[in-house]
Amino acid sequence: MMATGNEDLSQVDLSTEEKDKLVAEVIRYVLFKTHQNSGCPIKREELTQIVTKNYRQRSLPALVINEAIKKLSSIFGYEMRELQRSRPSTAAQGHSSQQSNADAKSYVIISQLPAEIYGKYVEDVNTAHLTGFTFVVISIVHLSGGKILEETLWRHLHRMGLHETDESHPVLGNIKQALETLVQQRYLQKGKLSGPEGNTSGYELAERALDGPVSDRIKDYVSKVVKKDVAAVDID
Repeated sequence: MMATGNEDLSQVDLSTEEKDKLVAEVIRYVLFKTHQNSGCPIKREELTQIVTKNYRQRSLPALVINEAIKKLSSIFGYEMRELQRSRPSTAAQGHSSQQSNADAKSYVIISQLPAEIYGKYVEDVNTAHLTGFTFVVISIVHLSGGKILEETLWRHLHRMGLHETDESHPVLGNIKQALETLVQQRYLQKGKLSGPEGNTSGYELAERALDGPVSDRIKDYVSKVVKKDVAAVDID
């Protein structure tokens, strides 16, 4: 049976007021960092440090983070999803295998509002285009089997009028930077992939694109596009 909040507190020798203060600090940090860093995942280690700055109880960070997850959902309407950092399939595997589990965990927050309500009342029209760009790029990589050579990805983007040399696109601004942002947000990871001419720079889907809700939306979108194309061929 799960322990109650009070039983947990007695185990770590902490008052309710002290615990609530730590939970509020973690929630503030998550909301501020998400806004400041355009939704880049927040490492669990960062949240742990907020707690361990003044307290030494080993089980306290997990207790505080779990409480913050519940409050973000019940009060703010956000799901705080834990992501496990995905490792590149090639290249720097030796380095990534040394990564500890704690380093590998991070969090993103996702609105629990229905999509149509979120789009109508919450979504920022000034950044909605970036969501569209994210969706298109992830779909291209997904259709390429989850990994794609950089040169091939740019070839697809060129067909949509997006060029790596364009630093002042009217909607996306610096196109190369927009793509780099997807790496920072952990939708993609960049590394060496084996190509016709040996190891070449490329992209793979990272943990955020492989996470259930995003992955399901991509598959649904791709299947609709494929059906539309098949229907168009039938009509022809």
